[in-house]
Amino acid sequence: MKPWFKIFSTRSIAEASIIQGMLEENQIPVQQLNKQDSSYINFGDIELYVPDHLKDTATQLVQQNLLN
Repeated sequence: MKPWFKIFSTRSIAEASIIQGMLEENQIPVQQLNKQDSSYINFGDIELYVPDHLKDTATQLVQQNLLN
């Protein structure tokens, strides 16, 4: 199994979904790990992971998206 790299972390489900969709549109596989508390969504983050060999490309795409 190839290692995965954490590319993005947020407390907003909507923001995580937007970033995940953008990465998937660019043929980058994404795994989402939701660490939010089920009762108190203010506690914990949603993390997005990409394959280690695609981390540079994914980082550039995320930075471009956040700047717009």
